[in-house]
Amino acid sequence: MIGFIGSVFSPWYAWSGRGDPSNNCCINVATYGKGGRFAMTDRGNSALRRSEDCLQVGPSSMRWDKGALIIDINEISSLPIISRMRGQIRLQPSGLTSVEMPLTPDGAHVWRPFAPTARISVNLEAKGWQFDGHGYFDSNFGTRSLEEDFSTWTWARYPTANGSTCFYDANRRDGSVLDAAINFDEDGSARAVSGPPKTPFKRTLWALKRDTRADVGTTPKQVKTMLDAPFYSRSVVQTTIDGERVEGVHEALDLNRYGSNLIKPMLAVRVPRRKNWTF
Repeated sequence: MIGFIGSVFSPWYAWSGRGDPSNNCCINVATYGKGGRFAMTDRGNSALRRSEDCLQVGPSSMRWDKGALIIDINEISSLPIISRMRGQIRLQPSGLTSVEMPLTPDGAHVWRPFAPTARISVNLEAKGWQFDGHGYFDSNFGTRSLEEDFSTWTWARYPTANGSTCFYDANRRDGSVLDAAINFDEDGSARAVSGPPKTPFKRTLWALKRDTRADVGTTPKQVKTMLDAPFYSRSVVQTTIDGERVEGVHEALDLNRYGSNLIKPMLAVRVPRRKNWTF
């Protein structure tokens, strides 16, 4: 799930000219596998409430409580399965980081991995959607649109025996590249490392190109599809890093495709606009 103020992939935000981020906010929730659903309702100013410890967008919220992030979900999923998505997720970090990494030289885009290693407890009001596992919590901040500064990027987070490793690779519009690999210990301590080389693997159903880091002589592979869109892919990927076989969440984004005017009307079907909200 993702909380947006200035919903990056909302066609309504793009069509508005992106002048008022708070007028296009949402809490996006996606579940995967049998009965998986997707909710990304774009809401107006009246739905947004913020405090030091809480972000609330309409009926859903996320808040810090005694060192844990509590996410209360109450959304309606979009096509093809329209139904209520309701419940709670609790994320308990093993440690918080102090890392804040600019994604562009001028700092117009910043990545903030608050809790690269965490435990989660999921309790949604749907059969089979109650489980515990490992989790991750980060944020991205920006003052320009993604497609203005980037053409493509991939991101991945792999849990390891000692914590987790994140890779951030992007091609910028000015011809430069972002090439970041960071190891995080359980307590949140971070260090930049020289990651293994970028290695291509199978394209998505929409023929989106993908790569991630992998030891020389090994090839990454997708083990689970999560989201597969014309410009964006999220999946569970298996790879090998420093001799350790790991599985984690991988994202690939083609911002040339996203910038196409053909994509926005397609997105509007999945991202409904609800301008008014009363608490």
